[in-house]
Amino acid sequence: MSTKITTLDKTLKKELDGFREKVAADAEKVIFESFPHKILDLQKLIDSSSQTTSPFNLSHAPHFTDTTVYPPHSAASSEPEAKKRKLDSGDGVNGVTPSNDISHAKHPGKMVANKHTINLHEQLKRECEVLAELCDKVKLWINLSMPKIEDGDNFGVQIQEDVLSEIHRSQESAYNLRDAARQDYLTRAKICSKIMKYPHVEDYALALKEHDEKQLYIARQNLHDLRSIYAVITDMLHKNIEKIRTPKGNNASTMY
Repeated sequence: MSTKITTLDKTLKKELDGFREKVAADAEKVIFESFPHKILDLQKLIDSSSQTTSPFNLSHAPHFTDTTVYPPHSAASSEPEAKKRKLDSGDGVNGVTPSNDISHAKHPGKMVANKHTINLHEQLKRECEVLAELCDKVKLWINLSMPKIEDGDNFGVQIQEDVLSEIHRSQESAYNLRDAARQDYLTRAKICSKIMKYPHVEDYALALKEHDEKQLYIARQNLHDLRSIYAVITDMLHKNIEKIRTPKGNNASTMY
């Protein structure tokens, strides 16, 4: 009894071929347009950081750190009880309604965040997200360009794997740089809590100022890191583009 061989439907194969062509076109656009433009754009930001008009200039550090402990807002306590109950009836996560109630806080004062640093974090987060997204497009194309596994003539495949490893490291770096905001906020919150608890200790206020200045410096260094990541992977891709496109010369490769 003969076994029927299952094959890919012609219409579906045509659609998959179209998908693969689009992936290749998107990746090549990233390699030859998006990556080079990002190198130049980031270099412009780095060059401009020496000017006082740049948000990454260290001269901004002393002007945005507020070490004042403000008294708690008393308006909430004067609200009608009915209004409070109405607000408390809002939806929450797992039945828990978010609240800014400070009536039971041990140190109910308030300290404000550094708005300038927040803006820098948002800008760098967007840059990291763009880098990760562009790397995904190139990774997908290289993976789909790999030929079927067979003996001999695997030098081109090894190049593809080395490039994929470098792109993966670049993505990991982007994820780590994006996490800088969370780390900053947590560390800053601990210092602020110390200021609220020990307002008479001047060193805590100085520590907050030093912390904010360091974050401004790190933000500027992160620009250098992002620029370098783009430069390295772009150089690697451009130097090995032919082997990445056709890892086994004229041998046709297929994903089906």
